[in-house]
This record gives sequence, C-alpha cells and structure tokens, in this order.
Amino acid sequence: MLKIIIENLNHKEIISSESNRKVIELIHENYIDWMHACGKKGRCTTCKMIIEEGMENLSPLTDREEIFRENERLKLNERLTCQAELKSGTLRIRVAEQNKFPHMEYSG
Repeated sequence: MLKIIIENLNHKEIISSESNRKVIELIHENYIDWMHACGKKGRCTTCKMIIEEGMENLSPLTDREEIFRENERLKLNERLTCQAELKSGTLRIRVAEQNKFPHMEYSG
C-alpha cells in the first residue's frame, strides 16, 4: 500500500495499491487540483512538491530534474510530481507557495 499525505491541504491522504505511478497521476486521480503548466512533460517546475518525508520511496531523479537541480530551480528536498514515481511506502509533501492555486484553501 502506498500513501501520499499533502500536509498543507489539511493533511489530505491518498491511498493506492499501485506502485511505480507518477505522483501527479495519483494526485489528479483523487480529484485534487495540482498545477502543471507544461502538461506534465517535465519542462517547467510548476508541479514541484516539497518533500517533508519519504524521499527514499521515490524513483531516482530524471534527466529533466537533474537539469533543474543544476540550474538551482529544484532544491534538494523538491521533486517534480510529473517525473517522480512513488515506489513504496509513505510520502509526506507540501505544495510550494509559488505553486498554490488562488481558488484552493491551504492549511498551515
């Protein structure tokens, strides 16, 4: 069983029995609005997540993420939801401040 907890969305929990799924797919399948300006192609950083816990449960960095990290557009505790696959366990994340939607209510 896999679990994603989005801390600043009132600790919203997503449960899945399917591993090796991109994080953004699991989020969207659970009817949670999450920004992705480039259409989930890894060409921007609008879908980034801040990882509070569970980095070890994700797939390795993709080439696209490596480029963004080298250009200092992704910090060490950030990944792109359109690139990272959840392999196992629990992932605790936050929506980055600059990627919050104005029509959604976020918690602290």
